[in-house]
Amino acid sequence: MWSGHIVRWSSKRFDAVCSSSLPSFVFAKSFASASSSTTEQDVAIIGGGPGGYVAAIKAAQLGLKVTCIEKRGRLGGTCLNVGCIPSKALLNSSHMYEEALHSFAGHGITFKEVKVDLDAMMKQKSKAVDVLTKGIEGLFKKNKVTYVRGSGKLKSKNEVLVELLDGGTETIKAKNIILASGSESASLPGVAIDEKRVVSSTGALSLSQVPKRMIVIGGGYIGLEMGSVWRRLGSEVTVLEYLDHIVPMLDREVADQLYKSLQKQNLKFKLGTKVVGVDSSGSTLKLTVEPSKGGKQEVLECDVVLVATGRKPNTHQLGLDSVGVKLNNRGQIEVDDHFRTNISNIYAIGDLIRGPMLAHKAEDEGVACAEIIAGKPGHVNYDVIPSVIYTFPEVASVGKTEEELKQAKIEYNKGVFPFLANSRARTNDAQGESIQGMVKVLADKKTDRILGIHIMGSNAGEMIAEGALAMEYGASSEDVARTCHAHPTLSEAFREAHMAAFSKPINF
Repeated sequence: MWSGHIVRWSSKRFDAVCSSSLPSFVFAKSFASASSSTTEQDVAIIGGGPGGYVAAIKAAQLGLKVTCIEKRGRLGGTCLNVGCIPSKALLNSSHMYEEALHSFAGHGITFKEVKVDLDAMMKQKSKAVDVLTKGIEGLFKKNKVTYVRGSGKLKSKNEVLVELLDGGTETIKAKNIILASGSESASLPGVAIDEKRVVSSTGALSLSQVPKRMIVIGGGYIGLEMGSVWRRLGSEVTVLEYLDHIVPMLDREVADQLYKSLQKQNLKFKLGTKVVGVDSSGSTLKLTVEPSKGGKQEVLECDVVLVATGRKPNTHQLGLDSVGVKLNNRGQIEVDDHFRTNISNIYAIGDLIRGPMLAHKAEDEGVACAEIIAGKPGHVNYDVIPSVIYTFPEVASVGKTEEELKQAKIEYNKGVFPFLANSRARTNDAQGESIQGMVKVLADKKTDRILGIHIMGSNAGEMIAEGALAMEYGASSEDVARTCHAHPTLSEAFREAHMAAFSKPINF
């Protein structure tokens, strides 16, 4: 993960920045939106995903003439169209179905039968996506951002050639260019994705029926989330993971608890397993697998295979070679601490550059990059970017893991508070599902400054924001421990974990 700066910057705290970093047009007046092909733009952005569309709006708000180019024909990128948003819709719907099956009776709610209407579930998902994509178009109009539908690539350091979706081409001239084309699913040797039976995360969002058996290749965020959706809806799901544990970037103690919880939900795992190939010639798919460390091969059968082995930067259609933009050895675009590539007026953000491939990281970079182009001190604190796995229970983290602190030989105090001792979790619970998990806090042994927070439990993704805010402003575990939290709430467990790190908890 890219550390970048560690000092909090804001326009209110800095009166000036180094004059050498100011683009020549910083002091220019704002102009009304004009045709991007005839009027030179201050900023042209290739990609309308979380990084690109946010950069476009922010730059326009700062008085710059902006054009955003998106090849999908719908704004929002992978996240909104075939990623974060539709997957969370299915996760929520499938969780409601599972609660109706297994938890409602414990709350005194009974009924004769509950069924899955997959078509209706998919329509609800699509409706959420449609509303949000149209909403971004409305924001573009509100902020006078020119929106061009087509595939853009660099023609020169100040020109973007666009193959328009409606036919023809258009050249957009710009003083500055931001590359924000995101990422795509990584392929796996010996596994050909057809998005019908062998699917990426995109295909897994649009299956026409619940498969009897599904094999998920990859025990990371995407694999666990989509595997959970189809397992809840009735599929027999097996997750294959090359390593000997799931979600390797997670704090190991939390990852182990998540593993046990998912096993109890009948999600099956084969850890330390390598996929050699997939035979799709028959009526069922046959996977040849072997131990990661070598050993005897075996064949597994299923109806659908989900390949969830990560993502890679989407750089191959950007025309980088035409202007000499450099890549690193991981295929990412090289940038400095101000998002500049080796071509001084060309910037890159989001999944194209180093750091976690997260939509909110790209959004923050979009804002910061636009501010820098406008001559302001844009900044992203890479030490305080939260991450969330939207399984049930959810897992959310920000900052360092216990393993990272040990490796860095940083002395720390640890505070843990389980949800089984939280009053709100108890009131919500019927079958033990709401009292799973814990809040774990890691604080510097000498200064008490919070170094990492890890949550496994219901609404962990919402609670982690308090942790990110505390860490952004250098809070100690005592600061949070002495902050009043409403009762009864799940967030009281958050406070109690900080009490445990600083001194002792009250309710455990």
